[in-house]
Amino acid sequence: MRRFAPFLLVAALLLVAASRDAADRWIDRTALPVTLLDTSVEVRDRAGTLLRAYTAANGVWRLPVQAAQVDQTYLAMLLAYEDRRFHDHAGIDPVAIARAAVQALRHGRIVSGGSTLTMQVARLLERSGTGAWAGKLRQMRVALALERRLSKAQILDLYLTLAPFGGNIEGIRAATLTYFGKEPARLTPAEAALLVALPQAPEARRPDRAPATAQQARDRILARVARAGVLSTGDATAALTDPVPDTKRAFPALAPHLSDRALAESPDRQRHDLTLSADLQAQLEALAITALRGKSEALSIAILVADHRSGDILASVGSGGFRPGLGQGFVDMTRALRSPGSTLKPLVYAMAFDQGLAHPETLIDDRPVAFGNYAPQNFDGMFRGEIRVADALRLSLNIPIVLLTEELGPTRLVAALRRSGAQPVVPGGKPGLAVALGGVGLTLEDLVQLYGGLANGGVAKPLHWRPGPATVGAQIVSRTAAWQVGNILSDMAPPPGAPRNRLAFKTGTSYGHRDAWALGFDGAHVIGVWLGRPDGTPVPGAFGGDLAAPVLFEAFQRLKPKLEPLPPPPPETLLVGASLLPQPLQRFRGRQALFLPQADAPKLIFPPDGAELPLEGGALTVKLRDGVPPFTWLADGTPVLTGAHGRQAVLQGIGAGFVTLSVIDAQGRSDRVHLRVE
Repeated sequence: MRRFAPFLLVAALLLVAASRDAADRWIDRTALPVTLLDTSVEVRDRAGTLLRAYTAANGVWRLPVQAAQVDQTYLAMLLAYEDRRFHDHAGIDPVAIARAAVQALRHGRIVSGGSTLTMQVARLLERSGTGAWAGKLRQMRVALALERRLSKAQILDLYLTLAPFGGNIEGIRAATLTYFGKEPARLTPAEAALLVALPQAPEARRPDRAPATAQQARDRILARVARAGVLSTGDATAALTDPVPDTKRAFPALAPHLSDRALAESPDRQRHDLTLSADLQAQLEALAITALRGKSEALSIAILVADHRSGDILASVGSGGFRPGLGQGFVDMTRALRSPGSTLKPLVYAMAFDQGLAHPETLIDDRPVAFGNYAPQNFDGMFRGEIRVADALRLSLNIPIVLLTEELGPTRLVAALRRSGAQPVVPGGKPGLAVALGGVGLTLEDLVQLYGGLANGGVAKPLHWRPGPATVGAQIVSRTAAWQVGNILSDMAPPPGAPRNRLAFKTGTSYGHRDAWALGFDGAHVIGVWLGRPDGTPVPGAFGGDLAAPVLFEAFQRLKPKLEPLPPPPPETLLVGASLLPQPLQRFRGRQALFLPQADAPKLIFPPDGAELPLEGGALTVKLRDGVPPFTWLADGTPVLTGAHGRQAVLQGIGAGFVTLSVIDAQGRSDRVHLRVE
């Protein structure tokens, strides 16, 4: 027998080798499930904070994660409880399986399953059951194959991403956001123990449905890991007193409009990094809700914040709430085409300063004026006569701005808008003088882009919401003109209750009270606010100064505690009073001044040109404005009244029929109308 012993040993070794080779081939032939997981698309802010996440397939919350992003105490608890020899075995743990078999024989039931974390990953990848022996065998085979093709770190990451935590929550990140409202980087011992316990029975132990059961399971984990030396007895005892969360938290859903926009533009990306600040975005979304409280349900609001030095958009609020309803909360009003009202006036003045048409101290007439059939009126219907250009801008008067636009040319104004990065839409395609008063389509993004350029020394910095190198746009106006406009706007009176902090701002109200605007900037940031109805219907009584300006000032206060000062005037800026200006800049007359009647020339205001009037007792009452008395009145060139000093007179001797009525003042200036007298 001893003679055959070497041969038997060799045969045994050959049998073992053959079995091992057969096992290797069996493992190598294993068809592995897909390990590239479908995870939730994430939108993150400039610091990496989660702004919004979208569910993965079948409505599951499953966020990608790696072990390095997870609290190390939790990982130590997980391995101590689930798989102490994880880093040593090849996918299955013979010691754990033997222990499970002995316990099952001793108690007549399964006490512990003996599954390794790798086997659990196999089950989660294949969505297979846990109880049948065929299922266990398949999990062992897949686990052995996974260990050959993946690293331990990759297998652990798969578990951390796939582990079930109740309902549609999968993975450690989704779980910590749902139950604790935070990322898994730092967890308390109580939180970590609960998260170790949940995947074993995710539905039965859901803390939002069965908090008592969840707490019992958590406490057993604490006791077990304390015995294993992962936690001290004192820390484990203290953790027992922590409450178990009994509600689920909503996933972050900040900047929904911009998040959807990012997803639509790049649908293949799993992660979208934006320039937004999550904290500021949350504060301004809350401000938007507050601003609409107590107002019509049909109203909406939009707020846009940018750093005009870099072009980074820091917050973008598209509506007062991302929900259906009269306010059409799903509509992103930062991108909606609207009438800008008076918000283009600073650009017109800056262009006039550059063209040498005016200076902030120039005097300009605020009097009735007509350009063909177009006769602009001030918002309040009043006229203020001769007024400083700076005051005309602060008072947002319409007539001075139309006078300047007529000199500049509305086409040049639209071209400047395009240089700023805006994309104006002109009704009919041909701009007219009404462009300066809001007769053009612009978005809130366009206006913030424009005001950012004015704040940045007249140089446009293209706005962007994806991180990237700062780019420089075109020169909109000179740095002197930009400073002059900013200096004028910084002297505007703030809304009641707002701080007098020299914020450079301008409000606007579109025709028919459809849009209320406020845009402002300091030395670093620019903010735009819009309020109105998304469907474009009027909002009676809505003014930019009343509705939008208070929101603008509140937005700046939430952005930072103190404004950053505007820059000093460029050295080439002419800082003098009106009397020291060059003669052409002392009073605005326009290029056609030599061919136009003087502003204070006599003007017949009654009867109007083309009127048909009855004679009352053979007399005709007439009225005029301006001019220097005495006045001479003529009918068809024949004097009917001379030496009159009053601006209202009764003319005698005028016969029936068509008549040309004229008046001449003491300086020889005249005006006339054509009438029909009956």
